[in-house]
Amino acid sequence: MALKLIHTADWHLGQTFFGYDREAEHEAFLGFLTNLLVERETDVLLIVGDVFDVTNPSAGAQRRFYRFLREANRLNPGLQIVIIAGNHDSAIRLEAPNPLLEELNTSIVGIVGRTDSGEIDLASLVVPLRNRAGEREALCLAVPFLRQGDYPAAPEGELDSYVAGIGRMYRRLYAYADAQRNPGEAIVALGHLHATGAELSDDDRSERAIMGGLESVSADTFDAGIAYTALGHIHKAQRIGGREAVRYAGSPLPMSFSEKNYRHQVIAVAVEEGKVAGIEAIEIPRVADLMRIPDSPLPPEEVLRCLAGLPEPEEGREDESRWPYVEIRVLLTEPDPTFRHRVEEALVGKAVRLTSIVPSYPRREGEAEERALSYNDLQKIAPLDMLRHTFAVKYGGELPEEIETLFNEVMREVSL
Repeated sequence: MALKLIHTADWHLGQTFFGYDREAEHEAFLGFLTNLLVERETDVLLIVGDVFDVTNPSAGAQRRFYRFLREANRLNPGLQIVIIAGNHDSAIRLEAPNPLLEELNTSIVGIVGRTDSGEIDLASLVVPLRNRAGEREALCLAVPFLRQGDYPAAPEGELDSYVAGIGRMYRRLYAYADAQRNPGEAIVALGHLHATGAELSDDDRSERAIMGGLESVSADTFDAGIAYTALGHIHKAQRIGGREAVRYAGSPLPMSFSEKNYRHQVIAVAVEEGKVAGIEAIEIPRVADLMRIPDSPLPPEEVLRCLAGLPEPEEGREDESRWPYVEIRVLLTEPDPTFRHRVEEALVGKAVRLTSIVPSYPRREGEAEERALSYNDLQKIAPLDMLRHTFAVKYGGELPEEIETLFNEVMREVSL
C-alpha cells in the first residue's frame, strides 16, 4: 500500500500585503487544501515551517490555523499531520498545544530538545508516519529551522560553521532513524532552510540567505537513502541539486511582487516499499492577482491613461478582498508630490487595490554605471554621505538642509 503525502510550506498566516489583510486568500487556500486531502485520500500532510508570518501572530491567524487542523481531521479520519517551525514562527508558541493536538493525530516540532545529559534528543525529532490503516510505513526526520547551537557540536579541533552543523544534524539523525526502521519502510526528511542553488526572482528579497549565501545548504546534506526531502523557506517551488525528490513546495500565496510569476503549488508524493513511487505538483488557484501597471515605467500622463482603462467592479462581485493588487510604475524626471493623489483619484471606482507607486528616473548623460559595493566599502561610508549620494542619484542636486537636519536628529536618537 502506497503512503500518500502532501507537502506544503510557508503559509505566513496573518500576513498583510501593503496594509491589506489576506484573510480571504488564506481561507480560500485552506479550503482548497482541505478538499484536496479528501479527494486524494491523503495519509500524511507535511507543513514545512513558517505557518505564521510573525512570531506573535494575531488571534485571528491562530484561529484560522487551528480551525483548519480540526476540519482537516474531521473530514479525513486517519489523516496524520506533521508540522515543523520555520524562522518566522515562535517555536515555543507553535509547540505549546501539542498535548491537545495529539488527539487530532498532529505532531508539531519547534524546539530541538536535549536529554538530561545535554545530548540532542534524536528520538523527539523522528516521527513515525502511518497509513490510514494505522500501519507504519516511514520515519520522518522532523527538523525545524535550526539556530546557532541547535545542532551537534563539532569534534574537538575541527572548524565549525552553521552549514557544517546542519550537515552533522541530518547525518546523525539519518543514522539514528536508519537503525530504527523496518524492511520496506522509507525515511522522509523535513527542513526549513536555504538550499544551495535555490532559484529566486532577480528582485526577490523576502527569504534571501543571510550573509550573501554563506548559510546555504547543499543537497548532498540529505543522504541518498532518504526517499523524499520536503523543504520550506524559499517561496518558489522547485527541485534542488537536480534531485527529483529534494523539493521546495513554495508558498501558497505570493508574498511580494517579486513572486508575481511564481507557480504556487503543493506537492503530492506517493511512497511505496521505501521508495518514491510518484511526485505530482498541484497548482493552487490564485484568488487575488498581482498587476504591475504599466509593465515598464512610463511618464505620469501615460500611466494615468492606463489606469483610466481599468475595469469597474462587476455586479455581484463587489468583494474587494478578491480584487487585484496593483503596483504603479512611473518614469519621473523630478519628484512629483502630487502624483500619488492623481493616481488615487484615477482609481476611484476601479476594481483594484493600490499597493505602491515605484518611481524611476532616467540616467543622466555621463552618469557612471552603478557598481555593487562590498560590505567593507559600505562600512567606510558615513550614513549622511550615503543619504546625500542617494538623493543626488535619484533627484539630482544637493540634499535640502531641512532633510539633512531631520536625518541628523534621527541619527542622534538611534545612537542614544
